[in-house]
Amino acid sequence: MKSIQRNLVLSALLLTTGIAFSQDDKEDESTQSNIQQYTPSKLIGKGQIDLKWFNNLYTQTESTFTDGKEPRQTFFTSTLEAYTGVGQNKRWNLGAIFEFRSNVIGDRSALDVFSFDGDLDTARSGLTSIAPSVKFVPFRSISNFSIQSSFFIPLVDNETENGVFLDQKGYVWQNRFFYDYTFPGNKWQLFSELNSELSFGDKEESFANNSLNLTPGVFLSYFPSAKFTVLALAQHSQRIDLGNDFSQDFTALGGGAKYQLTQALNLEALYTNFVRGSNTGLGQTFNLGLRAIF
Repeated sequence: MKSIQRNLVLSALLLTTGIAFSQDDKEDESTQSNIQQYTPSKLIGKGQIDLKWFNNLYTQTESTFTDGKEPRQTFFTSTLEAYTGVGQNKRWNLGAIFEFRSNVIGDRSALDVFSFDGDLDTARSGLTSIAPSVKFVPFRSISNFSIQSSFFIPLVDNETENGVFLDQKGYVWQNRFFYDYTFPGNKWQLFSELNSELSFGDKEESFANNSLNLTPGVFLSYFPSAKFTVLALAQHSQRIDLGNDFSQDFTALGGGAKYQLTQALNLEALYTNFVRGSNTGLGQTFNLGLRAIF
């Protein structure tokens, strides 16, 4: 059953990619691609739809809590974001975010997060949060600077059950600040982000409640062509204790690529490695995303 489920997932991704590449042959090469135009800093126009399905698989066999190897733990997060443009001049987008998680512990294979077998001692999965969200450009004259503000509502009853963590139980107000700069010649692009997450709630219910998490990141992209880019990234995350007696930080480095499959659809793949930290795991992430703008 596990192999069948994995094969179905892989088949669906291959089919989507195959269809997209066949359509791409018909696209006008002179058209500026969405990966160049619509960075996270840029908003869509009135009546347009922006859909992003992003999948993050984090797996670790090391942490700062012990020395040496540990039993493998793997945490999979699938995020669906949907926005539409409202108003004039591409300054306001309204939407929602949905998060689904599947986690396994006990030295199980990283790909077991796709088994969804519900083993009470080693696995948990489910829809864990929803968030109404708004994107806006605060300054009319700076269209490449924007803010995304979202309020996450938890859907989990218990953060941890039988030693298996699923998701934090608490309300989170997230604000992400985006800015990008394209260098002359359109071959290089610098994108920066500051993600802030303020977690509310009883500190006995979640390790994260009553804390502020700040995550700045820098992404440098090179475009060999309008439809393809490779990038390098560096991120640091710092959790500040606001009364829960828990602080945390880590630094991650990585890289990836994006490809414009069709005029509407692009594919993104990223890899990151947690190179240092405190009170955290020292694992790596594998990320795959699809974004469509209509």
